[in-house]
This record gives sequence, structure tokens and C-alpha cells, in this order.
Amino acid sequence: MLGKEDVLLITYFIAVIFLLVLFVVLFFIAFQKKKNKFLLERLEAEKKFEKEIANSRLEIQEQTLKNIAWELHDNVGQLLSVANIQLNMLMNSSPTQYHNQIKETKEVIASSVTEIRSLSKILNSDVIQSNGLVSSLRVELERFNRLNFLQAELIVDGEEVAINSGNEIIIFRILQEFFSNVMKHAKANKLFVHLKYLESTLEITAQDDGVGYDSGKVHGNSGMHTMTSRAELLRADFKITSQLGKGTNLYIKYPYAHDKIH
Repeated sequence: MLGKEDVLLITYFIAVIFLLVLFVVLFFIAFQKKKNKFLLERLEAEKKFEKEIANSRLEIQEQTLKNIAWELHDNVGQLLSVANIQLNMLMNSSPTQYHNQIKETKEVIASSVTEIRSLSKILNSDVIQSNGLVSSLRVELERFNRLNFLQAELIVDGEEVAINSGNEIIIFRILQEFFSNVMKHAKANKLFVHLKYLESTLEITAQDDGVGYDSGKVHGNSGMHTMTSRAELLRADFKITSQLGKGTNLYIKYPYAHDKIH
């Protein structure tokens, strides 16, 4: 039989062990919470930093494109206009047998001025902001048709929703990158773009009838990376699918709920 003092000693010892274990458990829980909080804060900081870097990169790209647009419109366009005036003067003083050639040259210059001004509009983000996504896409696709690059068509379903102009530019630049890839690689005859304005999302599909590619064998190039990173900034669903001989398809699902993120 244990004495009373032995029982008290054992009880005291058990209580001390219990409190010690409890302290270790609470300390471990507190440490884990603090560690998780630190990791979460670091992850959020990294995401914020990456977003700021991406935004800065986009701003630099947009400013560069804007400068190119100004250069095309103000300098190159003006030089061609001056050349056109000089041809008018030349026609008045040249023999009649050269008039047809001069007229043809004037027509080429006039077409060049029109295309340069059209190109400057789709490069300048201020113009895109002013015109909006749908009008800017129409200008771009009409330019493709006018230059006989391919047959391009735009269909818009639903009532157009006004979205953040900065995000609108990002969406337009994603589509521009896709169009650029179509022109460079697809050997397509047709390009189809469909904008569908739904209650909570804007769904965009673009597809060509070009040669396509084996998506299982092709790794993401710089253009694909650019489109993907821009879609991530918008928190939009983004997907490109392709098959050899069956063209390439782009899909974007942009939620209006994220309209204020940029």
C-alpha cells in the first residue's frame, strides 16, 4: 500500500508532466500558426511583387507600343503625305506618258497612309481605351480583310458590358498575340472571333482553319507565355487547343467580378 504522501507525490508528478505536455502542445500549435502565418504573408508578398512586376512590364510594353504608334502616325504618316504632295507637283510638270505610273504610286502611298494610321490606332492603348474592345477588334479584323491576309469575322452576342479599360486592353493584347501567331505560323484562310457577353462573364473564342500543331509536342513559346501571364493577371480562364490539320482554338472566360483588379 502506498502512503498518502506517495500518492500526493505521484499525483503531483503526473500533474507536472501533464502541464509540461500541454505547454509543449500549445507551444507547438502557436509555433505552427505563426509559421503558417509567416509563410502565407510571404506567399502573398511574393504574389504581390510578381503582380507589380507584371503590371510594370505591361505598362512599359504599352508605353513602347504607344510611342511606336505616335511615330508611325506623326512621322511616317507625315513623310508619306509629303511624298504624295511632291508627286502631285511632279505630275503637273512631267510628260503625260508618266502620269499613269505616278497615279499608281500615289495610290500605293495613299493606301500606305491608311494602313499606317489604322495600325497606329491598334497599337495606341489610349485609342483602344477610347474605342473599347469590340470596336478595336473590328478595326484589327477589318485590316486583315483589307490587306487580304485572310478572311476574318467577328460576332458579338449579348448586350455589351462596360469593363475596366485596363483589363480591356489586356484582353485585346492577348487576342492580338493570338492573331500574330495565326499570321506567322497557321497558314490559315479564315479567322473567326466570337465575343459572348453573359450575365457574369465575358466568353471569348477565336479559331483559325490553319495547319495547327501537336499541342502534346509543342512547349510554351514566348507568345504563349505572354498570353498566359496576362490571363493570370485578369484571373481569367485561358486555354489554347490545337490539332494538326485542324487549326487552333483560343478560349478566354473573363469574370466581371474581377473587373477592378488591374
